[in-house]
Amino acid sequence: MSAIAGIVHTEGQQALWEDSWRLYASLGHIPADTTGVWKGDEAFLSCHAQWITLESVNEKLPLYDEESQLTITSDAILDNREQLADQLQISRAELAGLADSELILRAYHRFGEDVAGHLLGDFVFAIWDERRRMLFAARDITGMRAFYYRHDGSRFAFCTLMKPLLELGGVQKALDENWLSEFLAIPDMHDSADIHSTVYRGVNQLPSAHTLTFRNGRIELRQYHRWDDVEPLRLKSDEDYVEAFREVFSQAVGSRLRTHRQVAAALSGGLDSGAVAGFASGTLRSQGKQLQAYSYVPVADFTDYTSKTLLADERPFIRSTINHVGNISENYLDFEGRSPLSEVDTWLNMMEMPYKYFENSFWIRGFYEKASEQDAGILLTGARGNFTISWGPALDYYASLLKSGRYFRWFREMQQYSERTGMAFSRIARITGRKAFPDWFKGNNKGTAQPAGAQLIHPDLARRTGVLERLKSILVLQGGARADALQVRADKFNNLAIANKNGAVATKCSLRYRAWERDPTSDPRVIRFCLSVPIEQYVRQGTDRSLIRRATSPELPDKVRLNQRVRGVQPADWLHRILPEWQTFTSELQTLCSDSQVAGILNTDRIKSALANFPSPRPELASHPDLRLMMHSLIVYRFIQKF
Repeated sequence: MSAIAGIVHTEGQQALWEDSWRLYASLGHIPADTTGVWKGDEAFLSCHAQWITLESVNEKLPLYDEESQLTITSDAILDNREQLADQLQISRAELAGLADSELILRAYHRFGEDVAGHLLGDFVFAIWDERRRMLFAARDITGMRAFYYRHDGSRFAFCTLMKPLLELGGVQKALDENWLSEFLAIPDMHDSADIHSTVYRGVNQLPSAHTLTFRNGRIELRQYHRWDDVEPLRLKSDEDYVEAFREVFSQAVGSRLRTHRQVAAALSGGLDSGAVAGFASGTLRSQGKQLQAYSYVPVADFTDYTSKTLLADERPFIRSTINHVGNISENYLDFEGRSPLSEVDTWLNMMEMPYKYFENSFWIRGFYEKASEQDAGILLTGARGNFTISWGPALDYYASLLKSGRYFRWFREMQQYSERTGMAFSRIARITGRKAFPDWFKGNNKGTAQPAGAQLIHPDLARRTGVLERLKSILVLQGGARADALQVRADKFNNLAIANKNGAVATKCSLRYRAWERDPTSDPRVIRFCLSVPIEQYVRQGTDRSLIRRATSPELPDKVRLNQRVRGVQPADWLHRILPEWQTFTSELQTLCSDSQVAGILNTDRIKSALANFPSPRPELASHPDLRLMMHSLIVYRFIQKF
């Protein structure tokens, strides 16, 4: 909703003015409905505001309260306005005229540095407390909005984006070698295991669920929330769990529809986005609005090579959901002419750093573009639903039954699962056996392949930074070790590195296109509820993801709700899209291998080997690790060239 920035400077007015206007001007490319600045003797705050909610229209930011001598700038949508108003003894009539920033300011005046624990929503904000000569900032629990900062002696500066902080006086732009080494070595979608650093030396980020206090020239960080020790929920019946799920999820979806503009949603043929769209559609109908649904489909000349259990074109399931739910306008988007290769420069400029999710880059950005065209203030997703509302790892659960000696239930559940999925019983038994007793099968393993990420980093950089030793536990897990599904899910929510990556994408895409990504599946109320529910509610009678399948019977058609035989794969056609430019692509990689800019950074011997293996690849090889390595190499190479 806003790009915020600010400086606290103790070396005189001239230095403060010069840095302030440099910082403010560097955000001039952000589309904004209004801009504002505030300057005191030692502090400067600014905001490039985008009006998303009705309450934000004509909101004054930064906001100065003369009585308390507090000034706030914020990038926030609160989801517990009424609850907060009750705590602050604000009437409903007065609440209707209050913007979220003023609510936060009043809450800070009441709760002080504990304020963040009283807020729900997607937010970052900074408050200059003039009387205490202190800056206080906070980031939301799930990290959906980004906050970067740098501290140079007497100067502390912060911003929604990183590059403005590199343009301040006296700053020497340099890469953070440790961050880059972790980016190259980690094989999954994480950027870095260090939740504080960024790709730029001297520019840090405030992690999710953290507050920051700057006073007397010192920074104090505090984590105000963790997902430890969630109390188990014990209800009387299956129906009670379904009712409780519907209540908390409906609340999460409803609070994310707060906009005076249009509402859009990413819609696939699956459970998560279907549930979000189904719940949102009914509420929007009562508001006289129609939900705009954006669905990715492959280009027309693509031949689906995937197995019978995968589906590259999900239109039959998407149409089934739309016809069942109603009040949804369908938009099938194939983005012909775009590819992960054509998107690289745009994404690097937008994200200010290298990225790994290239396969989905063209349609993710395309959805935001479409939202902007249709004046949608909110773009709903169900991106994090796999570990909340639609969690239910059947095979892991069956392995736990086997390991604990509950053989009859294990056998019966696997029979039912085989019937529902079409998977052979013998195969299910082998998989669960390996999961339950991995040590028994060690002799059958030929050794674990080196993770693809570890192959991308140059050995000299790995040795110099000690990254492989530093990330040893991560690399072992990603290299093939099997972890308990319950522990994996718990780690997912407490892993703030994941939140940093998700928040960076959501923030920077939202700002560029004036459409705020909002995900009900990552609402803290939903997360807490889902973590509290016994696993038997998620897997039962041969049905994985059982709770959401039972709870969405009004919103989703049986074709989608009960489907356990096929799943969508997005996008299976990424390599198909690149093939017309394959010669250009490989030529650039060959140039990379002889460029001194990346010597000692990228493992050029490994890249050359991958090139030799694929002189002319076929679309069905899209999941091959060598091809992914080649794309990641090119992205990092172009970033370093731009740097």
